[in-house]
Amino acid sequence: MTVTLITGANKGIGYETARQLLELGHTVYIGARDVERGEKAAATLGARFVQLDVTDDASVAGALATIAEAEGVLDVLVHNAGILADGPVDGPAALRAFDTNAVGLVRVTEAALPLLHKSSKAVVVTVSSSMGSFWAVTNPDRPESGIPLALYAASKAAATMLTVQYSKSQPDITFNALEPGATATDMTAAFGIGRPVEESARTVVRLATLGPDGPSGTFQDENGVLPW
Repeated sequence: MTVTLITGANKGIGYETARQLLELGHTVYIGARDVERGEKAAATLGARFVQLDVTDDASVAGALATIAEAEGVLDVLVHNAGILADGPVDGPAALRAFDTNAVGLVRVTEAALPLLHKSSKAVVVTVSSSMGSFWAVTNPDRPESGIPLALYAASKAAATMLTVQYSKSQPDITFNALEPGATATDMTAAFGIGRPVEESARTVVRLATLGPDGPSGTFQDENGVLPW
């Protein structure tokens, strides 16, 4: 049985990723900050729930301790929790954006590493964004070049770089970051854009189910590697 933890999985891409991985036979832990929403999502899907706030060290440690006690191993970790940070650009907003989108990735990865190293096929997937790609945001032919989301873009660039660096420091674990494609979720509602969440989640699932010989440390979109 493949044991999987998905952060921010009570809705959107994380929820749909959980559904698809459950269909593939994974034991899925839905990590969510809100207990009521997380428990409801887990019950609906037939998954398991752990309270997990990626901005809180104690919450992260508690979630991984629960999985360690119940499973003794973690095979797949999906970093999906994130915020758009589309308000005023100031110090407090920057701290919130980076704490959730980048530092949270470090918190969860570091707490999960002991369990991931117990797996023979450990995989870590970061749901990043092409908004964090220097190539995309400086290319006038790309929509990212005209979207003013400075803190989101910068924090997602950090998340992608962290994923690449983890792939270098942890060569026995497969690490990948991806651009899932513009998706119709609560996060993008104000923009009125996005494809069905089922389609974007398939990209996450593809990377979450890579074998040990699969690519690691790449930043991928739905069509392959996105250049920087």
